[in-house]
Parts: sequence; C-alpha cells; structure tokens
Amino acid sequence: MRILVIGQAPFGRDCLQTLINQGENIVGAVTVPDVTGAKKTNPFKELVLEKGLPLLQPGRLRDPEVRRWVKDLAPDLLVLVFVTDFVPKEVIDLAPLGGINYHPSILPKYRGGNAIAWAIICGEKETGVTIHYIDEGVDTGDIILQEKVPIEPEDNTVTLYYNKLYPLGVRLTAEAVRLIKEGRAPRIPQDSRLASYQPVLKEKDTVIDWRQPAGNIYNLVRGSMPFPGAGTTFRGEKIVVLEAFLPDERISAAGAVPGEVVDAVSGEDPVVATGRGVLKLKTIRVGREKMPAAEWGGKIRLNRGDFLGR
Repeated sequence: MRILVIGQAPFGRDCLQTLINQGENIVGAVTVPDVTGAKKTNPFKELVLEKGLPLLQPGRLRDPEVRRWVKDLAPDLLVLVFVTDFVPKEVIDLAPLGGINYHPSILPKYRGGNAIAWAIICGEKETGVTIHYIDEGVDTGDIILQEKVPIEPEDNTVTLYYNKLYPLGVRLTAEAVRLIKEGRAPRIPQDSRLASYQPVLKEKDTVIDWRQPAGNIYNLVRGSMPFPGAGTTFRGEKIVVLEAFLPDERISAAGAVPGEVVDAVSGEDPVVATGRGVLKLKTIRVGREKMPAAEWGGKIRLNRGDFLGR
C-alpha cells in the first residue's frame, strides 16, 4: 500500500516515524512552506529529508502543483497528521483508498480547529482522539477509530495535548493505517444530530466575564492557555491570565462584586471575586512579559477593592 503523508510539527514527525517503523511504504510527504527567519524548525520536514523521501511544500493544498505531484506519486492512501489546510476533493480522489485524518475530539462533537481548547472551556470531563476518513466537509468523514481520555481538573490545553492526545493520536494513526492495509478498517458514519462545530479560538472568545462563576472562568483560563489567553483589563491596561486556580481554602467574597480584588497580600497570589466564588491568579502576561501574578500585584501596588475588567 503506497502512502503519502501530509503533516508538520513534532506530531507529524512522530506519526511518520511510527509508520516507517511499522514497515509502511511511504512514497512521499507534503508539508507547509518554510518561514523566513523562523526560529523553530519543522521536525516533520527534517525526518522526510533524513529518510530521502520525495517532498513538496506548496503554499496551499489546492495549488495545481499538488494535484500534479500526487498524481505522479500514485498513492493508495493519504494520511493527514497535523494539517491545517483543506485537501481538495480532486486530490483525495487520486488515492483509491482516500485519505484519513487525526482529530483531537470524540467526533462528531467539537469539529473544527481548536477542539482541545473548546472541550476544556465548555467544561467537558473527557475528550479523545478520532481517526476518520476525509471528505469535503470539516471533520465530517466516516470514523475508523476512537478512544477517550479524561480531562482532569488541573489539565490545560498543553498538558491535555502533550500528555494524552498526542501519544494516543500517534498510536491510533498507525493502527488505522494497519487496519486499512489489512482490509479490516470500519467506516462508521457520523451522527450529524450530535455534531458540534467550534470556530478557531480568537481573543474576542476569551475575554473574561467576571460575572461568570469561578469554575467557568477557570475553564476559560485553562482552555485558552497559552494562546490567546484569557484577557481582562486593569486600570485601562490589557492583561492576560495564563494560569489560575480555585483556592482550596474558603476565602470570603461577601459584599464583593465580580471583578473586585478581595485579597492582595504582598508576595501572594491575588484573589478576585466572580459571579460565584473566587479565583486566584497565578501567572499573567502584560504585553509580551510573562510573570507570576504575585510579582505583578506588587509592581502595580494592587490593593483590595481594586477592580479587573473595568
């Protein structure tokens, strides 16, 4: 079975290496263009070059050169591992077995580009990985494999991805390829009645509404970390809350209004009242500078009775 892999980043590299270790016949690879002056490398591309595989780096997957190049390679299957562009139908149709994709949610829930973030923001207790066939829709193709993982209260997008969804995705991608090669891969249609689609997360989606319960704001902070981060303001200046937590000890917010600082002891994490309960700020970003919230509070002389979000 001739396989063309489309991907990027460490996840793409690890999927490609696992397929090679599994003995799959990789006939070529497609990745994103190089970024001039970028400090980070593309580990996927590095592995492709190391293995001497044919490589294409188009501006977009719909570029005419992609179709010509894929046609010449004549793959049986396309394998997408960390792809942020759409593969046009005319390219999918060049592979007799179609194409498969890794998606970090339990489809049909949380289709779209920021599935991990939205699952946390919405307070889900579990998520997972789906390997599915690709079609012309956004994460709408038939399902091959799915596996769930818990979302722990302390998880954020970084820990959930790297500790759970990343290694699971590598394993399931390789397993799906093996099943297809053996002719044993299922095709389970998605139930559109259960589908949800969340757009790419933007700054406007992550503005803190201090009137919300502390648990909701905590989920927003975890789900939008590290980017774009949960935004608020203080004395007219934008700040981003990167880390926060729900305090174990009972801190009274009686008489306080949402957004009011109820505890600002020097050298300690400031505590802010919400619509229900309080939230401790642990790490913030002001401009490009990231710092402990306690340090920030000391610098700007944060006092009890000050307000965030005004």
